[in-house]
Amino acid sequence: MNIAVIGTGYVGLVTGTCFAETGNHVVCVDIDERKVQQLKEGIVPIYEPGLEVLFERNVRQERLLFTTALQEGVKDADVIFLALPTPPGEDGSADLSYVMGVAAQLSEMIDRYTVIVDKSTVPVGTAEKVHAILADKLSEDLFDVVSNPEFLREGVAVDDFMKPDRVVVGTQSDRARELMHQLYEPFVRQGNPIYFMDERSAEMTKYAANSYLATRISFMNEIANLCEKAGANVDMVRLGMGSDARIGKRFLFPGVGYGGSCFPKDVQALAKTARQYDYDFRILNAVMKVNDNQKHILAEKIIQYFGGNLNGKTIAVWGLAFKPNTDDIREAPALTIIEQLLQAGANIKAYDPEAMDNVRAPFGDRVTFADEQYEALIGADALAVVTEWPVFRSPSYKVLKELLSTPAVFDGRNIYDPQTMAREGFYYESIGRNKVESGVKELN
Repeated sequence: MNIAVIGTGYVGLVTGTCFAETGNHVVCVDIDERKVQQLKEGIVPIYEPGLEVLFERNVRQERLLFTTALQEGVKDADVIFLALPTPPGEDGSADLSYVMGVAAQLSEMIDRYTVIVDKSTVPVGTAEKVHAILADKLSEDLFDVVSNPEFLREGVAVDDFMKPDRVVVGTQSDRARELMHQLYEPFVRQGNPIYFMDERSAEMTKYAANSYLATRISFMNEIANLCEKAGANVDMVRLGMGSDARIGKRFLFPGVGYGGSCFPKDVQALAKTARQYDYDFRILNAVMKVNDNQKHILAEKIIQYFGGNLNGKTIAVWGLAFKPNTDDIREAPALTIIEQLLQAGANIKAYDPEAMDNVRAPFGDRVTFADEQYEALIGADALAVVTEWPVFRSPSYKVLKELLSTPAVFDGRNIYDPQTMAREGFYYESIGRNKVESGVKELN
């Protein structure tokens, strides 16, 4: 098929590249001239494992093209995917101005039957709004509007797209249904389902899924906080819970809170939808509150360790991205933790394998960035582990002790074994587990 993808952000670029990989001709459209020029030059502007290989192959074979001209990008398209930003407003509602603006432009360009697909995460009822804008100037036999939410996990997005657990398509049009089935059939050859439903149910499915996963994370963070007070070990609790087939073991890992482009925005948007329908979504409101509080816990542990005074202290921070295998820092807990430590008087030396360039903008020279992980430790009074990159999981404990002024480690992702930290002579605090006080505590 001929496919147009409008928007070359995270979702748009992965979507366009993966559709090209299955033999479709894809044109990606973006108004950012600099980004489009980079893409034309073969530069992938995001870090996503596996994406660059597919990108280079499909650009080379001329199945994946880029343009800033909307008319040029959509002129031959059978399907147009809207992968546009829907940032949260101050009240948590999704900003649909980009989606509606492009829909208005498309209403001036479409001259044959085309399926318009909402790939962006959008509130319930958005497909109807896009349909109304198009129908204002187009005959309804020239288009259908479909909701097709993405379920991509940053760090494994290519695998998620190429081998999806499920594909959700919201449409009540037989013609659009047949076309979407044909488009996605190569991705579900192993039998994973394509669920067809009405547009509003598809839109709600995305918000419901992400909000439920966020709820599991916040619930486990609350359990972890209770474990610390009660003297229990959250690792053992997690294993005992996760073995229950009704619960499962995924998304039960406590930490410093969820972040990224999906969970925070989608939870806020679903809560806003609930308010619009005069429904008090108490669980979801609690999830957001717990997550906001959780982002402060690691910094509070560090501040308390140093007696409430971080003046003159240097804290090494390992991990800035909201999760491993991405350079995305949107709503990343590390940003909150660093800001809180800076406000308490600390100096920060940070390292992340991919996200440091993105963090330079919000912090500038307030944060020192290291070229590699151990460099961040030189002269530091403590180490805070904030993102569970694989490279941080098996450090040289000998080097850690030699470089840190004080052998104190604050693990926001529970990647180290407390018994090992005790044996190696560290002061060690994590989330939901008893602290280890083997290391010497020096406050002067």
